[in-house]
Amino acid sequence: MGLGRTRSVTLVGLGGATVDIEADIVQGLPAFVIGGLPDAACRQSGDRIKAAGGNSGLEIPNRRITVNLSPASLPKMGSHFDLGIAIAVLVAAEKVSGRVVDEIVHLGELGLDGSVRSVAGVLPLVLAARRAGYEKVVVPVGNMREAALVSGIEVIGASSLAQIVGRHEAVEKGAEIEDESPPTEVVTLPPRHRDLGEVVGQPEARLALEVAAAGGHHLILIGPPGAGKTMLAECLPGLLPELGDDDALEVSAVHSVLGLLAGGQLIRRPPFVAPHHHASPAAVIGGGSGVVRPGLISQAHAGVLFLDESPEFSAAVLQSLRQPLESGEVTVARQRSAARFPARFQLVLAANPCPCGKAHGKGLDCSCSPRARRDYLGKLVGPLLDRVDLQIRVAAVTRPGLAEGGGEPTAVVAERVARARDAQRTRLAAVGRHLNAHVPGPVLRGPGLRLPTHVTGDLDRALDRGMLTLRGYDRVLRIAWTLADLHGAEEPGRDDVGIALGLRTQAGLAA
Repeated sequence: MGLGRTRSVTLVGLGGATVDIEADIVQGLPAFVIGGLPDAACRQSGDRIKAAGGNSGLEIPNRRITVNLSPASLPKMGSHFDLGIAIAVLVAAEKVSGRVVDEIVHLGELGLDGSVRSVAGVLPLVLAARRAGYEKVVVPVGNMREAALVSGIEVIGASSLAQIVGRHEAVEKGAEIEDESPPTEVVTLPPRHRDLGEVVGQPEARLALEVAAAGGHHLILIGPPGAGKTMLAECLPGLLPELGDDDALEVSAVHSVLGLLAGGQLIRRPPFVAPHHHASPAAVIGGGSGVVRPGLISQAHAGVLFLDESPEFSAAVLQSLRQPLESGEVTVARQRSAARFPARFQLVLAANPCPCGKAHGKGLDCSCSPRARRDYLGKLVGPLLDRVDLQIRVAAVTRPGLAEGGGEPTAVVAERVARARDAQRTRLAAVGRHLNAHVPGPVLRGPGLRLPTHVTGDLDRALDRGMLTLRGYDRVLRIAWTLADLHGAEEPGRDDVGIALGLRTQAGLAA
């Protein structure tokens, strides 16, 4: 009996740190002690390991077992340490060769019968192992497809403790190895998005939606119930192109941590997340007691976050969106650590004009007081709304609009959006951006992208009159560039700037 060692990984946000698992078996009263800041799930590993070992024909010595998870100052959260701790203990008990497992990362939860069960977050865990320079990782068979998404590392499937111990023994003896195969691929149906051809009328809102998709702009739709605000928002994901490799891996990692990565496949379609207006700040931003989990804004990373009935959300939720909208990430701080999650999403807000929803047109049927109307939209006005590029009034559909039928379908508009994004990617490559919405204001107003004064005259006057802040000025420029990209122009003209100014100020809320 002596010292056993192997490796595992702990997550901090979406980043991981490798953990050295050390096990020592000595004479003394029977005990199983785990040190190194384990959480409740990790502390209970000893009981699961004893039962799993006994039911697998691998008796755990009835002595004092001390396990250290190093670095001891880093919190260890989750049951995925079970397999690594069990292997380290079996090495210390001289039932597994330490030479074979010393540089292998082990991930998996043990059942009492010795089976190795799937765990959440395998994708970012394996990514962290690869970044640390490890070449082999053992994962539950149910997580093999997910782990295989990470290139440059050998994935070994574990169905049971006895099976993986037998494999390690075969490697030590130089015998032929027959590794576990991943389960049959699970076919998942892609989420259905509304088609833009279903939208009747609403030419201004349709244009705004196309501009939002092409340039990555945030959007607010204000109008009466039944005008089609929700349908328009649900059409947006269908206009967006598939995610690139880096974004797909990052989005899939978030869903892996949340246990939502179905079928072990990369998520290629931009996600669409629409929380209820009673969602708490922790649910939207991320957090929780114990394990810090990504919130809904991270689940919407590289996709769309849709807040329907947005004035009904708490002020804490709405104002907490301001920092992620600027930085594209969110940091959830705790006493001992800080977890960073990606959160670069397109925000789409929908709102009625007043609490009763009837303050449109002449507003004769509205029963709300002037103060109730002002306070209702007042939750949105200010720093949050100033970060929303496109601000559109959506009118109720009229009978002539209904007679016109639907407009262009999603597939046709998506082709224009793709061409516009290609143009942006080429033009902005020198400044390290790929969407107009992400270009810093000084770059837009600097050499190379600065527009002549005869083009920006209307915009300059709006700034002088206090109709726009400098942030709003820059956002109008971004919209103008997107309009130019949509119709294939090399740079915006005066008409593009005028339309962009109208799309920014149509709702009468911008500054």
